[in-house]
Amino acid sequence: MSDVVVQDRVTDAERDEALALIEAAAGRDGQSAVSEQGRLLLRGGPRAGVLHLLLRADDGTLVGYAQLDGRDVVEPPTGELVVHPAHRGRRYGRALGAALLAESGNRLRVWAHGGHAAARHLAQSLRLTPFRELRQLRRPLGGLGSAPVDLPPGVRVRTFRPGRDDAAWLAVNAAAFAHHPEQGALTQADLDARTAEPWFDADGFFLAVPDDDEDRVLGFHWTKVHEAERLGEVYVVGVSPDAQGKGLGRALTMVGLRHLAADRALPTAMLYVDADNAAAVRVYESLGFRTFETDLMYRTEH
Repeated sequence: MSDVVVQDRVTDAERDEALALIEAAAGRDGQSAVSEQGRLLLRGGPRAGVLHLLLRADDGTLVGYAQLDGRDVVEPPTGELVVHPAHRGRRYGRALGAALLAESGNRLRVWAHGGHAAARHLAQSLRLTPFRELRQLRRPLGGLGSAPVDLPPGVRVRTFRPGRDDAAWLAVNAAAFAHHPEQGALTQADLDARTAEPWFDADGFFLAVPDDDEDRVLGFHWTKVHEAERLGEVYVVGVSPDAQGKGLGRALTMVGLRHLAADRALPTAMLYVDADNAAAVRVYESLGFRTFETDLMYRTEH
């Protein structure tokens, strides 16, 4: 086994190798071991604070990939790793995990998407402890009806205008998710990366605005469609702190769900929510969502 190579950028060939490896592993495991954000960082060119870790077999075959995102100036760096299904059981995962620990200065948070037994065992062997649970919830989209959604007085819903609404959306997103370790830190580069994706559809990106000021964003519901799976996603729902407590988040959620059901004719919707966000879990369960699977985040203890 070769040493793990750590670099702050990847060539086009290395990027394609890593993406193919991630895809092969997702086909075996049922979900991607590297998050959407991680895949965007892999495809998007060099980003300050982001490292790519490549592990090759003796014949040069890429057998493992890991990523370390150290852009958060407060929290420890976040890591993700994946080993090709054809090369598992050879301690490649442990080698990548040890390299992540070394590069992070032994201050690491790492995701185990899907909570698979092998990932739990690897985390234990690296002396990492679980501290965060992210749930994927799903619900069928049949029977939603077509009656207008009740919005708070003086509020209407329109769709996102790329380029024109960027700054307003980023500001509301940052305020709504000020304490969220990933969502609240999104930048213009992160937004640009997502709007450049093939799945992006401005017609499924809803903004709540006052009747008398269409440029002031009070809240939003960004939907996403996974075409291959025929699955809709409540990608993110956020409400400005000064507009919370009026039922706007629930109303925006229903606007998006009806779009996915009626306009996109999808049978099922999914979303992600932190297990300890009891208020959000209650709202989503009241809308018919139920837990489908869980992701676990582990971290070093100090």
